[in-house]
Amino acid sequence: MRILHTMLRVGNLDKSIEFYTDVLGMKLLRKHDNEQYKYTLAFVGYDTEDKTAVLELTYNWDTSEYDLGEGYGHIAIGCEDIYKTCDLIRERGGIISREPGPVKGGTTEIAFVKDPDGYAIELIQTDKA
Repeated sequence: MRILHTMLRVGNLDKSIEFYTDVLGMKLLRKHDNEQYKYTLAFVGYDTEDKTAVLELTYNWDTSEYDLGEGYGHIAIGCEDIYKTCDLIRERGGIISREPGPVKGGTTEIAFVKDPDGYAIELIQTDKA
């Protein structure tokens, strides 16, 4: 078994696709409208679905925002140079909500980014650059 995808409900699909592709560097893998039930699914990721887990962005046509609730934590993405990655995200218009640095009580370097709907994305340094 393996994780296939994580689904996020989004209020503005175009804005979300732009963030995940232009700001975080993912690719739009596929997109499908369901006219009968009035929703659109867009799958984004760093590689194809047969190779890695991806994100499913679900846009319900009659909903423009969601209460994220207390249960959601974050999505984690590994990166080789967290400082360079944060600089790129800022240059591309992304919002760094926690600057890169060591996690409290540890040495792993992390940062946080917010997507257009307010979902938290943790960046984790995977290798020293």
